[in-house]
Amino acid sequence: MSRILLADDSPHAQRMGERILREEGFEVVSLTDGNAAMLRLADVDPDLILADVFLPGKSGFELCRHVKGDPRFKHVRVVLTAGLLEPFDEDEAKRAGCDAILKKPFEASKVVSTIDSLVKEARHARGLFAEEIASAPPPPAPAPPPPSLPEPPVPHIDPERVRAAVTLALDAALPAMIQEITDRVLIALGH
Repeated sequence: MSRILLADDSPHAQRMGERILREEGFEVVSLTDGNAAMLRLADVDPDLILADVFLPGKSGFELCRHVKGDPRFKHVRVVLTAGLLEPFDEDEAKRAGCDAILKKPFEASKVVSTIDSLVKEARHARGLFAEEIASAPPPPAPAPPPPSLPEPPVPHIDPERVRAAVTLALDAALPAMIQEITDRVLIALGH
């Protein structure tokens, strides 16, 4: 089953998107902001991301650039969304590397026709990516760790000398502390 990450801060758009996608047999993970989407990318491991360009936190454009720039997600397809009346910079969407654009409110047939081939491409690319990893030569064995150096000796601390130093410091500071406290109490009492 293909997994789709739906990132949209509109509860209505989320409900509509989830309903359409689940009816088509997709597993859907919904998030409401771009920062959460970035953090969850690796564990969600989607085939496709449907992201609003005006997400709080990281925008859909930023999310798309991140996905397209990270080799771990080279199989993932990204569809950016925006409301019909929202300003949408298609040139920026192309520069970000998005695979398609959808306008909201979502129309089921348009969503399905847009994402169907993209999900198939992603699944195919995921397979190729897995084959690439499997056929790659194994990484070289790690170098042995350098010999460890002996721990430096811990100096002996004499508790009585520490107590004597603290006592001397308090004795020196006590008269000034007493005077400052007295002055503050007198000010508080109005004298």
